[in-house]
Amino acid sequence: MRIGLFPFCTDYSMPIDELAIAAEERGFDSIWVPEHTHIPASRATAYPAGGELPLEYSHTLDPFVALGIAAGVTEHLKLATGICIAVEHHTLTLAKTVATLDHVSNGRVLLGLGGGWNREEMENHGVTYTSRFRKLEEQMQALKLVWTQDKASFHGEFEHFDNVWSWPNPAQKPHPPLFLGGASDHTLRRIVRVAEGWLPITTDPDAIIGKIQKLDRFAQDAERDPASISVSIFAAPPKDEVVMKFRDTRAERIIFQVPPQNESETLRRLDRYASWV
Repeated sequence: MRIGLFPFCTDYSMPIDELAIAAEERGFDSIWVPEHTHIPASRATAYPAGGELPLEYSHTLDPFVALGIAAGVTEHLKLATGICIAVEHHTLTLAKTVATLDHVSNGRVLLGLGGGWNREEMENHGVTYTSRFRKLEEQMQALKLVWTQDKASFHGEFEHFDNVWSWPNPAQKPHPPLFLGGASDHTLRRIVRVAEGWLPITTDPDAIIGKIQKLDRFAQDAERDPASISVSIFAAPPKDEVVMKFRDTRAERIIFQVPPQNESETLRRLDRYASWV
């Protein structure tokens, strides 16, 4: 089983280039960088985990800039978003950004996507909160067309563009894999329709194992091979029993969170996580 890292890259944590080098040296397979363009100061939307919103949410680096820096100092480390809030991006701009990162990294991008949770953040981007998942699904369809067709067009409920040229294409063929976060039945069915991977946040391993089985049933019902959908366990508790439990499933990767700390504290954490590599 592969082991990945989920670092909150900020302006006060271990620099992303040094973190990426340390991760690759220790054998981690991937880094998953989150995204928040901003946090509205009103704080009207409650933090999903409860309590006060941690400071790092308003200090995150742009994930694609951070991953571009990581690409330049590593050779094998997968470069992933965990997650990119796609609905806050123009789809053609996102297609270009991801294709460029995949091109310059020789095909190392994993694109983790989600609908997000902060209503005011989305509204500041002109996104209607209640329709965000419908918009996201259209974006995923449109991204694949831009990356795989010499002349792509799309017309849906939210996404509209006539024939466009957009090179370079991604290095990966047919395109970088798209992962979706979330764990509702709606999300699992959406994964079957348009994604290559699932990225569930893990607070209850047994519940997620049951959801993997449900995802496989949904895939079979849609006449899709369940093995074509990768499962990466996101923000898993760093415990032996959790790792062993998921090693007995078809999940291919466990991703451990790396809090925004200084270099010495971060390296101690990476050394502890490396025992599972």
